[in-house]
Amino acid sequence: MNQILSNPFPYSNTNKRYHTFSYASKKIYGSKIAKIPLNASFTCPNRDGTKSVGGCTFCSAQGSGDSILLSASSLSSQYEVNLERARRKWPNAKGMAYFQSFSNTYAPLEILKAVYLPFFEDEQVEAIAIATRTDCFDEEKAAWLEVMQEKYNKDVWVEFGLQTIHPESEKAFNLCHTKEDARMAIALCQKHHLRSVLHLINGLPGEDRSMMIENAQFASSLHPTALKIHMLHLLENTVLGNAWKKEPFELLSLDEYIDIVCDQLEVIDPKIIIERVTGDGMADDLLAPMWTKNKTAVANAIDKELVRRQSMQGRFFDESDLSAKE
Repeated sequence: MNQILSNPFPYSNTNKRYHTFSYASKKIYGSKIAKIPLNASFTCPNRDGTKSVGGCTFCSAQGSGDSILLSASSLSSQYEVNLERARRKWPNAKGMAYFQSFSNTYAPLEILKAVYLPFFEDEQVEAIAIATRTDCFDEEKAAWLEVMQEKYNKDVWVEFGLQTIHPESEKAFNLCHTKEDARMAIALCQKHHLRSVLHLINGLPGEDRSMMIENAQFASSLHPTALKIHMLHLLENTVLGNAWKKEPFELLSLDEYIDIVCDQLEVIDPKIIIERVTGDGMADDLLAPMWTKNKTAVANAIDKELVRRQSMQGRFFDESDLSAKE
């Protein structure tokens, strides 16, 4: 077992005890990277009837792109407006074009080329991140992205919403994909030298602590470049949000969430970047839990709990255990 308690966490130059995106981006790009959210007007096979309608029960009408400023309709204008907003906070940040809303590989390759090529060609864009579903990614698209990555010397990060590995949850929340889809999607990224990101949601009704830890262990076993972890948000005008308004069900408390995230970090390969340990829904649409509104407080509380435990990412990670997750 990896015993690193007596040493400083190897992937940090601050007091953080997990492998932050801030640390990784400065190592990779030499400076702060700001992810600039974009809405390219794609849809999803879980919405258009191909697999289902209505989408995942927790997903908003914006397809997770709630924070995108759409005062400018063209993608190039969206990028400029949102980059300017980001640079008010981080004046010297480089921009990563982040195609966030819905499933951004859910279209024929020729359409994808028209969307992405201008951003590969734009010298002001440092890298490209593409959020999609694990079942909307294939050999043809991965191969083309690899060619573009090499031609323009720009990293491509492909983000997949795994959320959970448990079949009962996949069915309950209308995910319409499986952990095997995730396994194949990550393998494609690795084959074509693309960076990969998996998302996990904590607090799905019906999942206990051990199930959430299993989600993290499985995600780690696939060796993605990065993971994102956040709490379930109940939002207005979503299937799950409407169900909660009619008959409220129990959600994780802040203390429970902190404990679970720290448990998850302890079993995740320390080489894997943790892009986030919490997230927030749009304030006007958030129904619960309200403690998620203060991301800084949540992240600080996770830092304090790792210190209290004298622990860090990877404390209980064991490479030899991975075969059991395969």
